Amino acid sequence: MDDQKPFVEKLRQWPVDVKNYFEELQAEMRKVTWPSRKSVRATTLVVIVTVFLFAAYFAVVDTIIARAITKTFQVLAKQS
Repeated sequence: MDDQKPFVEKLRQWPVDVKNYFEELQAEMRKVTWPSRKSVRATTLVVIVTVFLFAAYFAVVDTIIARAITKTFQVLAKQS
């Protein structure tokens, strides 16, 4: 029932809460296992290559669909 506290009491507690937050943040950040530079480079390379492969795939699919739609319109236009 933190909402029941008077405003002045909440205001006095605020600096303590902020201090506790940053202390807990520092404690959690010490627990983090950071990847090595080699690992980051390798995964970044995988991501970049994957992005280019997907871009090429979608470019091919887009070209095929665009040609099919254009051909369909041409056939339908000749019939009219």
